Amino acid sequence: MQGVMRLRLSVMMFLQFCVWGSWYVTLSTYLLALHFDGVAVGGIYSTVNWGAILAPVIAGMLADRVFPAQNVMAVLHLAGCALLWWLSGVTEARIFFWGLLAYSICFMPTLGLANAVSFHQMSNPARQFPGVRVLGSIGWIVVGLVVGYGAPALLGHSIENTNLPLRLGSVLSLVMGLYCLSLPHTPPGSRGRRPTLSQALGLSTLGYMKDRSFAVFTLGSLLICIPLSFYYSFANAFLNEAGMPHAAGKMTLGQMSEVAFLLLIPFFFARLGVKKMLLAGMAAWVLRYVLFALGNSSTLVSLLYAGIILHGICFDFFFVTGQIYVDNAVTHAQRASAQGFIHVVTYGVGQLIGSWAAGAVVEHYAYVQDDATRHVWQAIWTVPAVMAAVVALLFVLFFKEPAKARALPAARAHPA
Repeated sequence: MQGVMRLRLSVMMFLQFCVWGSWYVTLSTYLLALHFDGVAVGGIYSTVNWGAILAPVIAGMLADRVFPAQNVMAVLHLAGCALLWWLSGVTEARIFFWGLLAYSICFMPTLGLANAVSFHQMSNPARQFPGVRVLGSIGWIVVGLVVGYGAPALLGHSIENTNLPLRLGSVLSLVMGLYCLSLPHTPPGSRGRRPTLSQALGLSTLGYMKDRSFAVFTLGSLLICIPLSFYYSFANAFLNEAGMPHAAGKMTLGQMSEVAFLLLIPFFFARLGVKKMLLAGMAAWVLRYVLFALGNSSTLVSLLYAGIILHGICFDFFFVTGQIYVDNAVTHAQRASAQGFIHVVTYGVGQLIGSWAAGAVVEHYAYVQDDATRHVWQAIWTVPAVMAAVVALLFVLFFKEPAKARALPAARAHPA
């Protein structure tokens, strides 16, 4: 792959995650400022998970059968541009839910399509893709710094509880949509063949559930994603309510940690193996929630920072190691299908349940003070901490380490 092509794909990844990171992190803070209750906010976040479930179907119907992937991406991002701008003016929870669901159905397929465009241009994806994909994490960091620090410096006030992140996302979606039209041609991968719903969702992977370790891993992945959703949905609202300035910008420390630990995955994998790394990831989630429950924005602010920085271990040691395990557990021909299946199980079903559960818990511990809704965050964070601890314990008891796990090449220790 030539340097110019690498640059074009890197810009694509950068913009792709700028779009997502611009509004996703701060959305709960904005919705609570609109006086949406916790259940409504959790439900609205669940639209992203519905989008993850439907993404393989949308991509399978369009990019795999009929249209070039870059053109499908362009149309979806341009539609997303209009939807995000419209949503920035919506103040009724039910309408916001359906509007963001429509947006998520547009956006989530573009994550896989961006990968497909990249892979089509690469002669050695295992070596070349990580260097392109890391620009996505950098894009998330940059836009988080813009929302957390740049915009307040320019406007003189925080924008995290306003509709401006949604409008920023809309503008970035417009830029991304137009940029997609310039991307290299990526023809449909299955022209003339009609992929079934089962193929799109990777349901052929269910045959591997006969293996106890794979079944425990799949069920554990689904269950652990329920408490994980508490962080994705409400961490920014918590930090703002706790009084941490520039919360969105400081949360990018988590993505910086993610990039650093991604580089260390091969080192730890060779020494710890699958089971210990997965357990380390689960334990990090428990610790993160304990730190959030105990921390505050004054004397114990270091605990909040530690909880944020743990994101590298939380994400890489569980999700990336899980991708490596799945890659090794199935046949070469079924790797893509199996990865799609686990994606639906985790980002789709698991976090879908988790988004609603998080909303219900946050609403249960809400109270009114000085005409503003506050929350008993210590109790809120205790709930996912206990959930994650129980899942980790069950994983210790029932998951058996594959004998060949440590023999994996380091090149697979990167998210695909």
